[in-house]
Amino acid sequence: MANIYRIFGAELSPYSVKVRSYFRYKGIPHEWILRNPDSQAEYQKYARLPIVPLVVTPQDEGIQDSTPIIERLESLYPQPAIHPSDQVSAFVSVLLEEFGDEWGNKWMFHCRWARDVDQLSSAGRIARMMKPAADEKQLSAAIAQVRERMVGRVWLVGSNARTAPQIEDSFSETLGILETHLARRTYLFGAWPGFGDFGMWGQLYNAWTDPTPGAIIEARAPKVLAWIQRMLWPRAEGEFEAWAGLEPTLMPLLEQQVGRLFMPWTTANAAAIAAGREEFSVELAGRTWTQQPQKYHAKSLAALREKYAALPDKQAVDMVLDRAGCLAGLRA
Repeated sequence: MANIYRIFGAELSPYSVKVRSYFRYKGIPHEWILRNPDSQAEYQKYARLPIVPLVVTPQDEGIQDSTPIIERLESLYPQPAIHPSDQVSAFVSVLLEEFGDEWGNKWMFHCRWARDVDQLSSAGRIARMMKPAADEKQLSAAIAQVRERMVGRVWLVGSNARTAPQIEDSFSETLGILETHLARRTYLFGAWPGFGDFGMWGQLYNAWTDPTPGAIIEARAPKVLAWIQRMLWPRAEGEFEAWAGLEPTLMPLLEQQVGRLFMPWTTANAAAIAAGREEFSVELAGRTWTQQPQKYHAKSLAALREKYAALPDKQAVDMVLDRAGCLAGLRA
């Protein structure tokens, strides 16, 4: 057990399964521990924030937040690679990891708690996870409690009556783009899973486990479904592709979703945090998006900008980012 990492997580947490998929891909010895009352005391010994995943290292150190966890482990386990050697593909992968974490979470969380059938399914699974020994009466009460609490938290991802159609349209449009892109390759960046695969996958895998988005994926996007299932146990099966090969089918995702929706939203959120506003509105593809600003998203954008600023040669990357409508937000 001395060299084994422990991952405290939950199947319904996109960030938990994202990290678990990464560990599986790298072949890093680990133990998957469900965060529930049985493991709570151990979890609290290491967690600084009440979130999952929590990874406890063989050196008995607790680390949290899925992206820093992967970046920390990547320095120790660089092979098999998750970053393409092609500089443009590599940065696009980093950008899509951020997009998946911060915008893709809107699809998953909104769809999970927007309709009765999904609310009941998710609340039931969460309640059973937290109270595995509960009798029928206790379980019913726990389901009602989880449902009420989580439905009341959809504002955290910006879901409201105005933004709901925008979120669902984005989800549907992204599935269409990915279906075309994945028709010719096993992962987003070729025959190896990249950084961007893990960020995008965690959200779409969790969406697939819910009744409504799961039915949409199965009916409309069989190639995406195959990728979702493949990413449960990803493996390197060939090579990463250069950007020239990826561009025809991946650029539409950058243009239509990342540049048109995500970048204006994340920069507006950061500006609202900096100005101390309690609410902000921004025009996204001709429709007004309004929500309360979120501090973590501003921190995440700052980290992404640092990664962009650290690129040694930006010329080729800038051409792609400018065309996609992402460059200005990364330079700010």
